[in-house]
Amino acid sequence: MSSYMGVHVSDQWLQSQFMQVELRSLKSKFISIKNQNGKVTVGDLPPVMIKLEAFNSMFNVEEITGILDELHADLSNEIEFEDFLKAYLNLQGRATAKSGASKQSSSFLKATTTTLLHTISESEKASYVAHINSYLGDDPFLKQFLPIDPATNDLFNLAKDGVLLCKLINVAVPGTIDERAINTKRFLNPWERNENHTLCLNSAKAIGCTVVNIGTQDLVEGRPHLLLGLISQIIKIQLLADLSLKKTPQLVELVDDNNDVEELMGLAPEKVLLKWMNFHLKKAGYEKPVLNFSSDLKDGKAYAYLLNVLAPEHCSPSTLDTKDPKERAKLVLDHAERMDCRRYLKPEDIVEGSPNLNLAFVAQIFHQRNGLTTDSKKISFAEMMTDDVQTSREERCFRLWINSLGIVTYVNNVFEDVRNGWILLEVLDKVSPGSVNWKHASKPPIKMPFRKVENCNQVVRIGRQLKFSLVNVAGNDIVQGNKKLLLAFLWQLMRYNMLQLLKNLRSHSQGKEITDADILKWANNKIKQTGRTSKIENFKDKSLSSGIFFLELLRAVEPRVVNWNLVTKGESDEEKRLNATYIISVTRKLGCSIFLLPEDIMEVNQKMILTLAASIMYWSLQKAVEDVESSPSPSNGICTATPDASPAQSVSGEDEISSLGGEVSYLNIDDDDSDTAVSSQLENEKSPTVE
Repeated sequence: MSSYMGVHVSDQWLQSQFMQVELRSLKSKFISIKNQNGKVTVGDLPPVMIKLEAFNSMFNVEEITGILDELHADLSNEIEFEDFLKAYLNLQGRATAKSGASKQSSSFLKATTTTLLHTISESEKASYVAHINSYLGDDPFLKQFLPIDPATNDLFNLAKDGVLLCKLINVAVPGTIDERAINTKRFLNPWERNENHTLCLNSAKAIGCTVVNIGTQDLVEGRPHLLLGLISQIIKIQLLADLSLKKTPQLVELVDDNNDVEELMGLAPEKVLLKWMNFHLKKAGYEKPVLNFSSDLKDGKAYAYLLNVLAPEHCSPSTLDTKDPKERAKLVLDHAERMDCRRYLKPEDIVEGSPNLNLAFVAQIFHQRNGLTTDSKKISFAEMMTDDVQTSREERCFRLWINSLGIVTYVNNVFEDVRNGWILLEVLDKVSPGSVNWKHASKPPIKMPFRKVENCNQVVRIGRQLKFSLVNVAGNDIVQGNKKLLLAFLWQLMRYNMLQLLKNLRSHSQGKEITDADILKWANNKIKQTGRTSKIENFKDKSLSSGIFFLELLRAVEPRVVNWNLVTKGESDEEKRLNATYIISVTRKLGCSIFLLPEDIMEVNQKMILTLAASIMYWSLQKAVEDVESSPSPSNGICTATPDASPAQSVSGEDEISSLGGEVSYLNIDDDDSDTAVSSQLENEKSPTVE
């Protein structure tokens, strides 16, 4: 690995918008301006921007100057590299809009309503409004505002306080958010509104949404294209939730050979839905395969065949006899309505080939009547193929974490999707910028098996350079999909990322590294400063199952975030579950991106407990650093908390950070306890020290 570690940007969101090759190029441009002028001002940017390939055919210098003049009060103001990146992204968004496409979501191309930079689909908006009215119409809090009129902007206005989006996430994946943590007053102050949106975005990540381009301010302002993009993802997750062998073992009927079951398990839900549709179309005698949810469905014939085979009792011969596609689409929707499928789209949407609305419609048909066998032998085989509970939970955690990083490729199944090595290289490039030699990497689809091995060999090589424990592991082990090996590697990758985030916040701490013992000590000390006596010996401490320790830690870092009237004693399993669910929602509400489940706290899953503690520590240290930098004391640069901010003893950001020291560690965990040892590939050895 090269000693060059890439371009680091302190703003994590901003970092996620660029690949390292882009950052290096833009950094070079920025430095060249600085070398010429001694500093970089807003007025220096237009001549540089116009030369960039992304803009030279879209704008002239005068237009770029005008745009930058809108963004900055004075063109003579000096700017830093991050300001340069933000200006670049703004211009990129305008260039995308000018070319007629949206960078944020390719699903909003056909539009009748135009925002400042983006276009939205009124048909999709109407469909999502109908979905929300249907599923949330009886909600005790929201029913006073529902039903929403799709012809107005009421959806965007109602979403501004965050309650609607949080409730919608719970409809998609029940139990994701503890609704006791949602601020549901009629009138919310800015702080409470921001908490709701923070809870929403972190919970959206936790169910598989990609939100790297969305911030809380976007939701507060009710930006239509971003809101619809997020709502679309949430509804899609709800509609596709049952398209897996775990939820619907009957799907095993879609494959003829038992060897194909693993391939079926690795397919994205949309691909499974297409496979299901083609399975029934073949039985119905429809010869043309459906490969997408847009152009292949425009004439309505595939729908007619599908519904005829699934619900022949509602069949109408005129559906196939009619020559007019729009009329056929209308008859298809009438047929579906007689099957009790909710009608969220219009005949025009089928004829125009709206991919999102067609996907939603096919998913509704699947939910209503999937037409699959109840063959007990096949179903029992499918159930045998699914992973055990612990393995499934870990796969889910790592999948959601990877998708939250903002890499280009979306992961549907960790065990299948990482086997060609490409996704692991993308993740490594995110957590250790500059570590990947992309010239020696092969991008999917990869036909030659040895190319996959080459990718995975580079993954293992980088892992060793990062001091991961990879004894007797080769790239071919990853290609073969050894689950224990993959879980062990991904855990080391995730905890390395946690340490890097903590390390990047500690610029004032003279380079001292943080160990797992420091995280434990920090957590115990934070609680001790509030006058409480809760203390744990390690991250396997069984007392953690009650949830009290983490609730007191959350109160220690932000006193107002925990409502103690909602906290139980944590004695029975039900009380423990209530506390664990509340802890997860409050932590996300605070601003932490976490992917554990209540069971992980109740069962004291050591790895997940550690990620929770590290996430809270990261948030607290980040806030401390921001407080020091934004409000320094004239005398010593230390910012103390206001009397009503926290009952704890005032601790400055400097003190909190610099008090942590010791040897570097990879948060070493007893692999026998955490079940991440790889018996044949990995030896239980202590992770070496990173230089």
